[in-house]
Amino acid sequence: MIADKILGNLNGQHPTGEVVPVVFAWFETEKKRIAKTAADGTELGICVGVPLHAGDVLAEQNGKIYVVEVAPAPLIQTQVSTMQEMGRLCFELGNRHLPLQIEEHTVSVPYDEPTLLYLQRLGFDAKQVLADFSDHVACRAHGTGEHHHAHDHTHSHAHG
Repeated sequence: MIADKILGNLNGQHPTGEVVPVVFAWFETEKKRIAKTAADGTELGICVGVPLHAGDVLAEQNGKIYVVEVAPAPLIQTQVSTMQEMGRLCFELGNRHLPLQIEEHTVSVPYDEPTLLYLQRLGFDAKQVLADFSDHVACRAHGTGEHHHAHDHTHSHAHG
């Protein structure tokens, strides 16, 4: 079955018909084309052209409604209590070009052990969790538009 447009979003609605989840990892929700297998075994070719969100309806067939489900992901969740701490944390994470999920007192990024250990070594309250990461902000590498500039992040410039 081919899904070439989003037919709506359930957003807590109770549809008439059997809801069949199509499970995505958070990083798959922005892919332009992807093949997935729904919970009932139905193969779907998905090419909707826009990022997917939990609850998006991909297809309806034979009384079944095929709906996007974003699986919980292993994340590093860091608690912050001051704006200074938030600024320092986002500076450190921004240098790594990681996608971020920012809430009032928590910043989450995809889990990797070196980043977790690095943040803990810097004194941040960082821990590994399994949680939703569907509302993240992508941190694009340099040169994503027409404007290009060259620099490095080694900070080993010699002056003199």
